[in-house]
Amino acid sequence: MLVLSRKKNESIVINNDIVVTVIEVRGDKVRLGIVAPKDVPVHREEVYEAIHGAKFPAAARSDADPRA
Repeated sequence: MLVLSRKKNESIVINNDIVVTVIEVRGDKVRLGIVAPKDVPVHREEVYEAIHGAKFPAAARSDADPRA
């Protein structure tokens, strides 16, 4: 897992066409803005699980052990 530090109004770019920007940091909550092509679904993890009826793949989860 790649871990990055970003401040308000800073972004990361994924695959040249997805931009994730930190909109706001308030206490223990972070608001993110995501710009992605219309054909790329973007969901919160719990919504993804509800749609697909399964846990998100362990390799992509923040609590996954990268050595496993």
